[in-house]
Amino acid sequence: MPIVVRTVADMRAHVAKWHSEGLKVALVPTMGALHEGHLTLVREGFKCADKVIVTIFVNPKQFAAHEDLGKYPRTEEQDVELLAAEKADLVFAPDALEMYGSNFATQVHMEGPALAGLEDKFRPHFFDGVATVVSKLFIQSQTDFAMFGEKDYQQLMVVTHMARDLNIPIEVVPVATVRDDDGMAKSSRNRYLSKHERHQATSIIRALESAAKKIRSGGDAQ
Repeated sequence: MPIVVRTVADMRAHVAKWHSEGLKVALVPTMGALHEGHLTLVREGFKCADKVIVTIFVNPKQFAAHEDLGKYPRTEEQDVELLAAEKADLVFAPDALEMYGSNFATQVHMEGPALAGLEDKFRPHFFDGVATVVSKLFIQSQTDFAMFGEKDYQQLMVVTHMARDLNIPIEVVPVATVRDDDGMAKSSRNRYLSKHERHQATSIIRALESAAKKIRSGGDAQ
């Protein structure tokens, strides 16, 4: 079973020990409710590093008041079992007080890729919340690599840009999207979809794939 720690000090102590032994460490930041996409990040982490840390923290700063913070799936016990099967070394599962303290007053504000008119158009709060928590996880963990899926491509660009701008010495490693048999990208929130909504979503995927194929072949996408 992976070691489960809940404080920054405990996580740093393990990373410092591994680094003193000449080992490389990879970080997989998650909000839990793990699926095959997350487990693929763990496997890819082991291709880069000797040790893999998975963080499980539902970050309140990336949720607006009307969003699903309260009902976001929390399945830590099951998540740890899945990570044990992948031989993950450590799980960092802090609470909000450990992450933000009682008088937290700092936020990372993102521009550049965070203002591309994509997800930011509908969730203007989102990427500042992501950049804030991810910058903290990078600094807290002091790992060598951080694994991020290409499924959330804008997020990948934001995180990569943030680490570069703040001179955080960690390599952000992109990992290809993992999909279900029907083409849907693996996502913790997919469990919210009804059968009809999922059918609609897969129709969109097929249309996009068809358009991309035509564009690559030089044909008419209409």
